[in-house]
Amino acid sequence: MGKGCTFYFVRHGETYFNRYMKMQGWSNTPLTKDGRFTVIRSGRGLSDIRFDAAYCSDLSRTKETLEILLEENFTSRNLKIQEMPEFREAFYGSFEGSDVDESWATISKELGYETADEMREKATLADRIDGTKAADPLHDAEDFLTFWLRVEKGMLQLIEKHRETDQNILIVAHGNTIRNLLNGIVPELEMPTSVDNASVSVVNYHDGQYHLERFNDTGHFR
Repeated sequence: MGKGCTFYFVRHGETYFNRYMKMQGWSNTPLTKDGRFTVIRSGRGLSDIRFDAAYCSDLSRTKETLEILLEENFTSRNLKIQEMPEFREAFYGSFEGSDVDESWATISKELGYETADEMREKATLADRIDGTKAADPLHDAEDFLTFWLRVEKGMLQLIEKHRETDQNILIVAHGNTIRNLLNGIVPELEMPTSVDNASVSVVNYHDGQYHLERFNDTGHFR
């Protein structure tokens, strides 16, 4: 069997916009006290894994999360953090900072659904991002193709760099970024659930294929 590499995707810890139920795409808010504690627990649960490279988006909440994870990992503590704007969250345009429930109610109506729950049950992940752009009065929000092409570009850069190295790669990103990326590259993962703060999703890349080992896992928390 040839060499491959393994990607550990971790969602950032809880932020104040998460706590206040605000739409948080490219907006920056710091981790809450509880958010930092949960990341510490996640980092301790991953502390027996030696990471060979560490990446995050260029938004402050992912870098803050990654710094904590590395501090809890003795063998990986001195890794250089590499920021990649390709792994940003989707941009929500004029919905940024708005109430989550009110925003998704507006977006679901734009897509022709009676409620946000019906939209979550029936609409694809791509439809929801396109619906956000359509419902944005200024249409500044990203459409799915724009979002996907930049995230895919980031993933291809990492594959090119780390394929056939047998390395463990740590990537701290955002809920929708992780969810949509894995939905697009892992055949067996269809309509994945939301991704919890500080959870880990593990994907092995081997022989040109992605294999899901764990998704939205918090069982490692210590």
